[in-house]
Amino acid sequence: MDTNQNKGDKSFKISGNWTEQSKQLKEKFSMLTDYDLKLEEGKEKEMLGRIGNRLRKNREEVLNIIKEINLS
Repeated sequence: MDTNQNKGDKSFKISGNWTEQSKQLKEKFSMLTDYDLKLEEGKEKEMLGRIGNRLRKNREEVLNIIKEINLS
């Protein structure tokens, strides 16, 4: 079993209220859907991938967008 594959995702933690953050993301990026922003425990990588695909951004850019939402 390769456990190294998930190490990068453990650093991604949602701080604060994800429901509120996802609403702000949808306001800022109207093309995002509820499905894109659905956060399930242990499936953060998949959610980041969906957001990245929809916005045509890489993972690092998506993380920066989420951090910006947290700061506002």
